Amino acid sequence: MKILIFILFAILLFSCKKEDAVSDIPQIEFLSISPTTAQEYIDDIIVKISYADANGDLGENNPDIFNLFITDKRNEIEYKFRIPELTPNGSDIAIEGNFNITINGTGITSESSSQKVAYSIYVKDRAGNKSNIITTSEITIQE
Repeated sequence: MKILIFILFAILLFSCKKEDAVSDIPQIEFLSISPTTAQEYIDDIIVKISYADANGDLGENNPDIFNLFITDKRNEIEYKFRIPELTPNGSDIAIEGNFNITINGTGITSESSSQKVAYSIYVKDRAGNKSNIITTSEITIQE
């Protein structure tokens, strides 16, 4: 009988689902990119991502420090942005939310009249932890 109770207890213990923990290393997820077709050098590209950081040290008030990095997958050019400080220094608050990132009008890097482009993105927190790298879906740049 004791063995049966132990087996039932073990089944109950291991069948409980643990909540996914938010990490101190920031995590990001691609949500959307628009427009799907952009006019060269005219249309801004808006990328929407979500973020989560368990200790809330994502963002920076120093204008000389960059913490959001976007790489054009066609030519590997990296653009640097600054996420403003989201929580005060020294606080330990789990944060999550969304960012809209604006990439000012981009050009075509080939001799054709249109070109597909995708971007890879990552962020760094104040402790220097680098997030996962995400890749956007492709959009078309046209003349």
